[in-house]
Amino acid sequence: MVCYQPPEDWQQWVDYLAAGLHGRSRWRLSLILLGMLFARGRRTVTTWLRAAGISDDFADYYYFLQPLGRKSQGLAARLFMLILLRLEVGPRVLLAVDDSPTKRYGPHVQGAGIHHNPTPGPADQQYLYGHIWVTIALVLRHPLWHTIGLPLLGLLYVRAKDIAKIPVQQAWEFRTKLELAVQSLRPLVELAIAAKKAVWVVADGAYAKRPFLLPLRRMGVTVVSRLRKDAALYTVPKEPQTKQRGRPRKYGAERIRLARRAAHPLGWQQIECCVYGERVTKTIKTFLATYPPAGGEIRVVIVKEDHGCQFFFCTDPNAAPGEIVEAFADRAAIEQDFHDVKEVWGAGQQQVRNIWTNVAAFNLNLWMQTLVECWAWRKPAAEICDRSDSPWDNAARRPSHADRRKALRRQILHREYSSLSLVHRCSSKIRSLYQRLLQLAA
Repeated sequence: MVCYQPPEDWQQWVDYLAAGLHGRSRWRLSLILLGMLFARGRRTVTTWLRAAGISDDFADYYYFLQPLGRKSQGLAARLFMLILLRLEVGPRVLLAVDDSPTKRYGPHVQGAGIHHNPTPGPADQQYLYGHIWVTIALVLRHPLWHTIGLPLLGLLYVRAKDIAKIPVQQAWEFRTKLELAVQSLRPLVELAIAAKKAVWVVADGAYAKRPFLLPLRRMGVTVVSRLRKDAALYTVPKEPQTKQRGRPRKYGAERIRLARRAAHPLGWQQIECCVYGERVTKTIKTFLATYPPAGGEIRVVIVKEDHGCQFFFCTDPNAAPGEIVEAFADRAAIEQDFHDVKEVWGAGQQQVRNIWTNVAAFNLNLWMQTLVECWAWRKPAAEICDRSDSPWDNAARRPSHADRRKALRRQILHREYSSLSLVHRCSSKIRSLYQRLLQLAA
């Protein structure tokens, strides 16, 4: 087994995360994460174990992944609480919700099915065979690198027609994507409210439906999302001048047409907001309306762009239009997370069949991304990324997630080299060889 020496702050985060597992097997989590960090090629579980130097008892690590997948929601809550305690979160918490597929192959992969392909590519493949993951990410503003997403949890969505293919002993129940999103958000929202944080959730228009909006509104969560042009909006009901029997009206009597509001030349105003890391001026129109899927009054924001108008809403009528525009723009951080988790960590490449093992493998990739980002949060850019050997690159560009991963690998290897005795490190040739090998390895 390889004896890596990770930094103290990294090991503290991993130990706190592993404390949510059984005492007899929690020590395996640290070795698996280090194996993921140094794995190369196709990122299978076997590659993880090989990078960690695990060979004799490799089967025990495969068995360890099944209970890890069953406890993934509890570990995600521990990671979220650790972020609230260690990082500068601020008075408001912004959680992003979205789903993403991972391609799989083979008919014996539990939970896999045919799903819509969000990125068809040049081949125009409308469908793919694999898994769909409803993912929750915490979105934070870094003081130097703008918006960064920290993925916390991914729940597997299985179609109703594919439930029968899963063995009964797995105890898998069918839930829609909206139900999975609410289920994954509930413990995180409770933790944030207990920490006296205001909770905002941003999601795409596919989640702007009653099964998602109403439960979150009852929990005191503010939701920001996109509106369809033909959304069933109504005016705000007027206060009755005289006492009337029965409950007061919840929705206005007049229908609001978004296309007509956007085409009207009056009512536009300009605001300044931070979008994608830049301070820009947006031309917007905002008003209050009632929306049955949201269960009451909302604030609608129409943003005029060069290619047309975009329509957003917020379940908090008192929210500022600039906050709504910025919150939806920050939702792009979870899209970057999906790219990094698949390209950098190889999510979906793990060749496992058990459904709970698949859940564990995907969430391990999410947690590795978050742990690396948290480790590099307070590190200066010069320590994370050195582009002196790439003069064609932009030195002012913010370090990518791959740069942060390489910086952590370099530090671990350097700590292992520094632990050697001075007798073994005295030769200049050995030191020069070490520097070249370090650049190749990390």
